[in-house]
Amino acid sequence: MKCPFCHHEDTQVLDTRVSEEGDAIRRRRRCNKCDKRFTTHERIELVMPVIVKKNGSRTEFDGGKLRASLMLALRKRPVSAESLDEALQKIKEQLLSSGEREVISGHVGELVMQELKRLDKIAYIRFASVYKSFEDVAEFQHMIEEFSDPARKK
Repeated sequence: MKCPFCHHEDTQVLDTRVSEEGDAIRRRRRCNKCDKRFTTHERIELVMPVIVKKNGSRTEFDGGKLRASLMLALRKRPVSAESLDEALQKIKEQLLSSGEREVISGHVGELVMQELKRLDKIAYIRFASVYKSFEDVAEFQHMIEEFSDPARKK
């Protein structure tokens, strides 16, 4: 670690402490050349994968856009804010745990559909109708029948 005062590259750690939350480490350091002391902080930096759209373009993962999409599907539905937050967290964790640097947008859509199916069937159908680009009433009927006919459930 370079000294911020004299830019010497040889510093010594005097004290190390873990934050109360356990997500950061604070280190007190001393420069071996100028003898000045300074503090550094270490935090985990999790990088979400880049989203590859249908047209091949790439965009940064946007948690706000994901939230807005779920909220639109859940509009006027009896789903708590806590349940929405849990669903968002679960989707993000699945994306992070994949270890992939890039993820196709279709995979994100499937993760959203899984969570909506668990949270609220109407919201699931709303999202699916846009996501899967339903063209006619028969496609809606087929999806609704999946929920009503126990033999067709997967």
